This record gives sequence, C-alpha cells and structure tokens, in this order.
Amino acid sequence: MRIKKGDMVKIITGKDKGKAGKIIKVFPDKGSILIDGLNIYKKHAKPKKQGEKGQTVLVPRPINASNTMIVCSACNKNTKIGYRLENKNKIRYCKKCSAALR
Repeated sequence: MRIKKGDMVKIITGKDKGKAGKIIKVFPDKGSILIDGLNIYKKHAKPKKQGEKGQTVLVPRPINASNTMIVCSACNKNTKIGYRLENKNKIRYCKKCSAALR
C-alpha cells in the first residue's frame, strides 16, 4: 500500500464523498484504512453495570483504500503517489507538483 498513517486523504466514492481527513490506522492485509471523523456508524452498547443505561456510540469504520486519494501537502490537490530514489533512500512524491510527501 502506498498510503501511510498520518496522511491526509480525500474520499472519492461512497456516502462521505468529497470529505477529507487524516488516516489513524492502516490495515494492509485487508486493503482498508480508518479515517478520523469519517465513515461514522452508530453502535449500541449494553450497560456495563446493573442499573446503568445502555447508550449509542459513534464508531468510525474502515473504508477501502481504493476509494480514497491522497492530498498533497504542498499543492493541496488530490494526487497519485510516485516513488523515486534520493541519496539511496526511496521517497514518495506527488505526481502533480513533484514535491516529497511527508
């Protein structure tokens, strides 16, 4: 996967189309990512102690990484990611403005 934790991404398909957020967790084996504050669903939690009431909790769910595009920090546009070697180090760069990512 070309996407890493801490990257800014924009959702390009689905119910949250057009919204942007920061990645808080990556699941490379499933090809999905967890974005802070996006793809939120309600989950009903049972009471933990007797006499306490149950509650509804808002929980973010993972979204497929192919439904997102990375947002370049230099040009603030949706972009694809490329790789290049600089001083024997492999770095990611923006394909639109050629700036190094993170």
